[in-house]
Amino acid sequence: MKKWLKKVAVVGVSIAATLTLTACGQKDSSDQAGKKVTIEYFNQKKEMAGTLKEIIKDFEKKNPNIHVKEVDVPNAGTVLKTRILAGDIPDVINIYPQNIDFQEWAKAGYFEDMTHAKYIKNIKNNYADSFKVNGKIYNAPLSANVYGFFYNATEFEKLGIKPPKTWTDFDAAVKKIKKSGKAPFAVAGTEPWTLNGYHQLSLATVTGGAKQANQLLRFSAPNSISVNNPYIKQDFNRLNLLRENAQTNWRGASYNDAVISFASGKSLIMPNGSWALPLINQQKPKFKVRTFAFPAAKAGKEMTVGSGDLALSISSKSKHKKAAEKFVAYMTTPAAMQKYYNVDGSPVAVKGVKQKGVDSQLGGLSSLAFTKHDMVWLAQDWTSENDFFNLTASYLMTGNKQQMVNDMNTFFNPMKAAN
Repeated sequence: MKKWLKKVAVVGVSIAATLTLTACGQKDSSDQAGKKVTIEYFNQKKEMAGTLKEIIKDFEKKNPNIHVKEVDVPNAGTVLKTRILAGDIPDVINIYPQNIDFQEWAKAGYFEDMTHAKYIKNIKNNYADSFKVNGKIYNAPLSANVYGFFYNATEFEKLGIKPPKTWTDFDAAVKKIKKSGKAPFAVAGTEPWTLNGYHQLSLATVTGGAKQANQLLRFSAPNSISVNNPYIKQDFNRLNLLRENAQTNWRGASYNDAVISFASGKSLIMPNGSWALPLINQQKPKFKVRTFAFPAAKAGKEMTVGSGDLALSISSKSKHKKAAEKFVAYMTTPAAMQKYYNVDGSPVAVKGVKQKGVDSQLGGLSSLAFTKHDMVWLAQDWTSENDFFNLTASYLMTGNKQQMVNDMNTFFNPMKAAN
């Protein structure tokens, strides 16, 4: 590897070009019948490492000539970025396909084209098409995360509140909860990323969808986001519902604090993603946990937001492409993903996996997964999103409307140069 990097430095050839040329000249050593090969699987779902190891053992029993080395490291996203830019690309990678890094790396030729792979047909509702890059599929999204609201169904029933389907119903439910003496929302004020889904869904539901939201934000004229915009006014209304009805001391609360506030029954609703469910259940709540989607002006227009979670790409530089493809193909089978779903619980995109119904903990959100009510994170069209959820948290803290639109224009203006 060091020798290869020196060569790149001397001749000044780009990493992307070098990878493409190298890949073309490689022979897949797994072609050699009877020879055992090892492929590296880079995992970013560390909490699922144990289950993935079991699935890998099942695969290896069926494919005794292939050994899958699962790699789990701290700060996996940062490590992966460093390795890819250095040309040290794992054979199979769990990578989040909505991220701008994935899109740029796919364009640069780092990943295998899966567009015509048979195993892509095992993914339902053409979900893989959601992450196409230049019209091609470079990733097999096997499961998805979804964002919405966890709620205390036991207390809702006592108060006579049904999961809201419209914004009017939601507003009325929050008022009823507050009147009961409970805190409506559990909010993590010190961890703005937890608010990202709330704000994106707010904008999508008031404008009419993800595309319309990005027309307002990303693809509008520079400095065009204003306090007087009718959609922004509605957005403020939705943000205000959260900032005015959160638990005591929410401004200093961490993600874990918010989970505890909800799981202990002090707050009856928590805006967050499906990834929070294991943490909630670890607290052993003494009530029925359920979920509902972000309400819109009209019933039937509710939405959730998410993206590929366990989502696999194959390195175009792999020396064992056939072995890597066999592994990814196995991961798209009901046998593999049923075992995964039984532990993780997030919606699975693989056909044939038996999943829990609407009346399950994630049912209110997972029932919308892979449908027109499920949008991909808006940042799929942005260069980043950290500043966006930071400005969201800033508004919740201060209520300064002009400052928020100024921050939004500052964030989106540089992107608009490419419009």
